[in-house]
Amino acid sequence: MTPNVFWFIPTHGDGRYLGTSEAGRATTHSYMRQVAQAADDLGYEGVLLPTGVSCEDAWIVASTMIPLTKRLKYLVAIRPGLMSPSLAARMAATFDRLSDGRLLINVVTGGDPVELAGDGLHVSHDERYEITDEFLTVWRKELAGETVTLDGKHLNIREGRVLIPGVQKPHPPLYFGGSSPAAQQVAARHVDLYLTWGEHPDQVAEKIASVRRLAEAEGRTMRFGIRLHVIVRETEEQAWQDADDLISRVDEATIARTQQVFARMDSHGQSRMKALHGGSRESLEISPNLWAGVGLVRGGAGTALVGDADTVAQRIREFEALGIDTFIMSGYPHLEEAYRFAELIFPRLQITPKTLNSGGKPGDAFGAFSGEIIANTIVPQDETRVARAAG
Repeated sequence: MTPNVFWFIPTHGDGRYLGTSEAGRATTHSYMRQVAQAADDLGYEGVLLPTGVSCEDAWIVASTMIPLTKRLKYLVAIRPGLMSPSLAARMAATFDRLSDGRLLINVVTGGDPVELAGDGLHVSHDERYEITDEFLTVWRKELAGETVTLDGKHLNIREGRVLIPGVQKPHPPLYFGGSSPAAQQVAARHVDLYLTWGEHPDQVAEKIASVRRLAEAEGRTMRFGIRLHVIVRETEEQAWQDADDLISRVDEATIARTQQVFARMDSHGQSRMKALHGGSRESLEISPNLWAGVGLVRGGAGTALVGDADTVAQRIREFEALGIDTFIMSGYPHLEEAYRFAELIFPRLQITPKTLNSGGKPGDAFGAFSGEIIANTIVPQDETRVARAAG
């Protein structure tokens, strides 16, 4: 089976090291365009754009990328409690139509009460999921062509509708992540693909089983995905050295400040990420080749697959065996790592890169070949591939 592999647009910053501005990169439109076009050219299914106070607005960034890419899909957040479901439905329909069906929806309820208060939302954790339930009820029906009236506990909608429909029917697919019981119940009732952050495979399996049972009780089926960072190299030794280098500029004071921010959050998923490392550099490999170092200073997804190409591909297949069919990956810096991951992992997952030819002759993929011409006259070939074919 060929998994769906996504990449990530770093709208909240990028660089070679975490926790420092050293070798950092500004979040410019030019740079985000380069990452999006690389993902598009290489054959990634789509890209996730993060959301929140630390990010450039995902809808605006993604909309500027529509004419700059050909087939890339955009996973963009709707925010129950911060926006009207009818407004969000019209936004989705417009984006979907103008992109010719390249919109995917990430349902983000939020997990930081301080940030949410700054946006004007002052409700408890479980109330946020009550709002999300009502929001998605309206959003889904309106995009399916219904005129909706809802007198709910939190939302009061009178004859809401979408006049100009989108391309995908009944609506763009809904992606959603949430580890709490309230979140999982909302997922079971509404969404198409449930996302988890990278936890120990046993924890992932338990979460999948729980959500699947809830979905079955609702008479629905569910797909599953995982959000991970990745550090893949030609050798295991180099991969782990680069993992160490990534956090080499992170000092203890920065870790402590980060953990204070995490402590104020009521996100169950963030609590689970924090528990994987406990704010300590010790024992960061929580499962074979699954490393929690990113989460020392990064909110949200905090684990990475680390290893050589064969090992990383094997770990991906192991998650796939649990029921995961979609992998949303990222790596630092995101431009170079988009290429590295495609070059090293795509062939091992039977994904055909769009601009990374397999060492053929002129006339193959887009009339191109891979590598530099040898001695101005000889088209290079992948000697490993040639030997394998001959043998």
